[in-house]
Amino acid sequence: MEQQFELIVRNGTIIDGLGNPPIQADIGIAKGRIAAIGKLLPGDAQEIDATGLIVTPGFVDIHTHYDGQAIWSQQFLPSSLHGVTTVVMGNCGVGFAPVKSTDHDRLVELMEGVEDIPGVALREGLDWDWESFPEFLSALERLPHDIDFATQLPHAALRLYVMGDRAQNLEKATQDDIDRMRAIATDAIKAGALGFTTSRSVNHRSVHGDPMPSLRATEEELQGIAQGLKDAGAGVLQMILDFDDPQLMDAEFAMMRRLAQESGRPLSYSLMQKHGNKDGWKRLLDLTAEAVAEGLPIKAQVAPRNVGVLLSLQGSRIVFSGCPSYKKIAQLPVPERIRRMQDPELRQSIIAEAGGPEMQGFSKELVNFTNIFPLGDPPEYDPGRSKSVAAIAAAQGVDPAQWAYDYLLQQDGAATLCMPFANYIEGNLDACEQMLADPNTVIGLGDGGAHVGLISDASFPTFLLSHWGRGSTKKFDLPWLVKKHTSDTAQAVGLTDRGAIEVGKKADLNVISLEDLALIAPRIEHDLPAGKGRLVQRADGYVATIVSGITVYRNGKPTGELPGKLVRAAVA
Repeated sequence: MEQQFELIVRNGTIIDGLGNPPIQADIGIAKGRIAAIGKLLPGDAQEIDATGLIVTPGFVDIHTHYDGQAIWSQQFLPSSLHGVTTVVMGNCGVGFAPVKSTDHDRLVELMEGVEDIPGVALREGLDWDWESFPEFLSALERLPHDIDFATQLPHAALRLYVMGDRAQNLEKATQDDIDRMRAIATDAIKAGALGFTTSRSVNHRSVHGDPMPSLRATEEELQGIAQGLKDAGAGVLQMILDFDDPQLMDAEFAMMRRLAQESGRPLSYSLMQKHGNKDGWKRLLDLTAEAVAEGLPIKAQVAPRNVGVLLSLQGSRIVFSGCPSYKKIAQLPVPERIRRMQDPELRQSIIAEAGGPEMQGFSKELVNFTNIFPLGDPPEYDPGRSKSVAAIAAAQGVDPAQWAYDYLLQQDGAATLCMPFANYIEGNLDACEQMLADPNTVIGLGDGGAHVGLISDASFPTFLLSHWGRGSTKKFDLPWLVKKHTSDTAQAVGLTDRGAIEVGKKADLNVISLEDLALIAPRIEHDLPAGKGRLVQRADGYVATIVSGITVYRNGKPTGELPGKLVRAAVA
């Protein structure tokens, strides 16, 4: 009997997500699954003509922070604009469940501080119709969404729920505390959490500067929670550590090894080239390779480009945010700020303060003009030192602070400078290339939904293909790159039903014009609750994005279809 399809993607160049050579074929979709691959006869099915286009699995982004957005919005922008069909949130140990009513503000303040999501938007957008983690999962399912999503159990919320003020005060967990956290972790995984996440970074702080409740959690506590995943027979571990001190790096990694070994659960950690320890990533990859050779399931999550903050008058900060004269007008609407900054006297004051003693810590880095670059449109993520603000200003015979000041006033305040803080120490992406090439890494760190006024890295999938897989910057074969962000990432979090174009797999697909694939500069869009703004980065070249056999985006525009669902872990 002739097979019936609901959709046929016709005559595309299929890159299957498994690393195999491309083939030209049709894909027949039925009941949300890939039903056939080959030369298919015409029928009653809808069709997408993919002639001259590549067809890939939908990208699986395992490091996002849509924990609040999933409650109030049906679209996972900006990730879904870049061919992502599954997002995993609850990373870095921050999230909103489990939670007692007395701790709502604490979790909001933590998310606002760690992930730069406006607290007023979180307070207006979250209805807190849950306490336990299973109840949170049920709340996430109330709205249909454009793409699939999954979440993880965050350590900060778990610790506050069990320990209250003692968690906030970084006190050591008692054995009773650990037993309770273990039981809650087991229940969360059985309810559908993909895993457990934690942060031990001193840089992760609440909006008031309070450290993460998990900062000083003992190995005994972490082992207890990891055993909760073992009890459930499923789940992954995700960790953020600073790795700034080379002398402590081996000890920290050894702890991760023991967590993976004793729990038997897969573990991933975030890896970047850090300014304070520029070669530490090499040592960590060596340690990871040793662990993997011994059978331990450990992966490093890496970024395909430099990680940097975007500085514009429409965003959260500019290079002069630490200047006292600028602070006086920093909260004014953008048009009024521009008008004030055009005053010669104020201009002179702000520029004079840029190198002054008031600039400390992060503010001092913001005026390091040798490491600040015009982003441009289309955005340039590998400009090289010759295109730094310092180099441009020197070539024009002007002070770099003056050049940056005038640049930021352009485009009605949308002109953007980029300050890399990782993966660009030598002024190139060589470290990224080596991290990508390593067999024990997966793509991560895109942070979709977070850092809404400062970072826009949810566009990693588009950059991955357009920079590393095409043109003069090509370093990797396209099938290998696609695998890196589809089946590799899916398998890293235990999702075995997606990430590959195979008969029987979930019909999550992208139809892409590779020659037209291009990033557009991020711009602020005021679509958060309370009218707050966020950076949204769009792209050209995505002809269609398909979720469960239903087309959700055509040429970068939403179709209005909302087949996306909460993905619950498959418990053994």
